[in-house]
Amino acid sequence: MTGPEKTRDGAPTTLAWLCHPATLLALVVLVVNDHVLKAAFPGLVTGKLSDVAGLVLTPPLVAVLLTLLVPRLPARAAALVGLVAVGAGFTVVKSSGYAAELASSAWTVLGGPSLVRADWTDLFTLPALGLAWWSWSRARQRPVRHRAARLVRLLVVLPPAVLAVAATSAVQYPYALGTALLDGRPAISVGSGTDLTPWPASVAEGMWSVSDDGATTWRSASEDEQPRLPGEGVGQRQACVPTEPRRCYRVVTGHLRVEQSDDSGASWRVAWEVSDARREALARGSANPGDIRQHFASRDLVVFPVANGGHEVLVANGRDGFVHRRADGGWRRDGFLGAKHLGPIDDPPALDGGGPLQRQTDLLLAVALALTLGCAVTVVAGHLAIRRSGGGRWWGIVGAGALLLAGSVLGAVWSRDDDFDTVRDLLFVVLPLDALTVLVLLIVAGIRGAPSAWVERALGNLLLTALLAGLPLLGWLAGTPAQTRVAVPLALLAMVLGLLVAVRSADLVDPTMPRGRRNGPPYLTDPPYLPDPQLPTPPRVPPRV
Repeated sequence: MTGPEKTRDGAPTTLAWLCHPATLLALVVLVVNDHVLKAAFPGLVTGKLSDVAGLVLTPPLVAVLLTLLVPRLPARAAALVGLVAVGAGFTVVKSSGYAAELASSAWTVLGGPSLVRADWTDLFTLPALGLAWWSWSRARQRPVRHRAARLVRLLVVLPPAVLAVAATSAVQYPYALGTALLDGRPAISVGSGTDLTPWPASVAEGMWSVSDDGATTWRSASEDEQPRLPGEGVGQRQACVPTEPRRCYRVVTGHLRVEQSDDSGASWRVAWEVSDARREALARGSANPGDIRQHFASRDLVVFPVANGGHEVLVANGRDGFVHRRADGGWRRDGFLGAKHLGPIDDPPALDGGGPLQRQTDLLLAVALALTLGCAVTVVAGHLAIRRSGGGRWWGIVGAGALLLAGSVLGAVWSRDDDFDTVRDLLFVVLPLDALTVLVLLIVAGIRGAPSAWVERALGNLLLTALLAGLPLLGWLAGTPAQTRVAVPLALLAMVLGLLVAVRSADLVDPTMPRGRRNGPPYLTDPPYLPDPQLPTPPRVPPRV
């Protein structure tokens, strides 16, 4: 039927709202701005334009989804819910750093790597909800009554709208690439990497900035200065003070560390560093950290004199930004200097900050590892129970292979090159494979005759092992121990008790009892109570009256 029809649900009206010209224009603006204009013209205008377009597009999208899920929901109620929910959610996220962090995590799981920033200035775009309400007041007068028209609009408009809202633009992360001297003035190269492109490798992939006041303020290098700056691959790993040739500094490859020599390089001592343990916690608190030794490491440095006769040092530290030694000898992590071309840049995270809430992906990794270790001891218990009841060893081999596959995937994603891939692999590969393996082993052991007491002990042992393995991992999330190479072996050590319990649990399975009857009552399972077919049936004695 393609003619007009009367419906009691609100879908015809909310769908007309989603297909209103103002909403469609917002959809086009959001897609073009997020994936073209932001990359070509980063700044205030393109940043706010996405907020405006999103506030116009999202309320009708929410209303349509509500009326599709709840067919009897009136269109006006769905529209009010969409407007209020979007307005309230936008206000909370943009005014609260904690809410923005939770929104980033949720959006990463739903739509890929995403970064949602708390910025109260974005609240100035809230009047765009007025445009959404205006388009609703016009669209509700012309609901889409024809079934064929509704189907076409659902197929043509709804999927792009969902993708436009869920898929954000590529997240850019700043990168301190290198340093140089230009006529005695410090210069720095700052680039960026995204979740969709490789990390920059040389100063040629960044933009140069020059300071005319001793690294206090920065400006973009002019066209005349650009050719004079070092080319690809150029950078000083060691430099001496021009006025004090015996005082030298050098970066240590693979570490966030700068060493100092007061005897022209004959001996060295640490002048500044972030220890490897603190660096790992710092890096794993960042999104998509990649290879920590490569991206969170000192690259090169520059030493330059200052007006009062002293000297200062500027070091490029990759994804941790720049560290600056002042004339008074103090060192400070200054973040990403001269990176205005990348838009707003947050200050570098504190070295003593972080924890489970700041490392959501690591929290999921810790849970997955603890559960995998618990499942491993359960597979051992299931194998021993099946073998004791006369079953083959193939069940244990298959279960061990499945857990080995889950462990391999878990180990591969532990480096967290991409947060979205990590979360996806954990939720859709590791954890389901763990659960399926344990379920199959428990069912087979039960069929082979394992009593209910063995099943209860096996499940209890799984939880006990997971809890014991989770203790050092929880400490790792909180910073003690700070390094993975310490926390993971401690978690593996927690399996010892679980393995002992798994071995002892096999004694609950009686190998002499017939298969499938170990849980039956004595009158069915005890041989003396079963009739012998070889003996003649005794004659029936009539009862006495």
